[in-house]
Amino acid sequence: MGQYDRLILMAEDELTQYSTDARKIEKLRRKIGLSVSAKEQQQVKEQLLAEMPTDSFNKIVETQRQSVALPFWGIAGLGLLLGISFSQPIDFAATIVGGAIAIYVQRLGWKLQAKRLVIQTLEDIEERVRKPD
Repeated sequence: MGQYDRLILMAEDELTQYSTDARKIEKLRRKIGLSVSAKEQQQVKEQLLAEMPTDSFNKIVETQRQSVALPFWGIAGLGLLLGISFSQPIDFAATIVGGAIAIYVQRLGWKLQAKRLVIQTLEDIEERVRKPD
């Protein structure tokens, strides 16, 4: 596992904690500062900036992943309800498709949010190196 993957996993771990973005960046900054050299930090940042999508759909998914996935969870639930109520096996397809799309959107948003957190943390580290307190 390379530094890129490690940093993304560390950011995902921080996303599971209920705290402010500033606190998440602070905790992640300490971890990155101890385990990743400045050269590797710059390489990871360049790679992340190149990979981050710029279209509006992905930006919305990054910031509002649960809101975007909610209609698909509704379709999955409605398909399940109708499939059971009317004994129609074809309605279960809506459950499977809606659930799969909802899970995909949630995972995509989670990954994008973790990448954004790593970028913000690396920028914070660079700023602190340039302007020490």
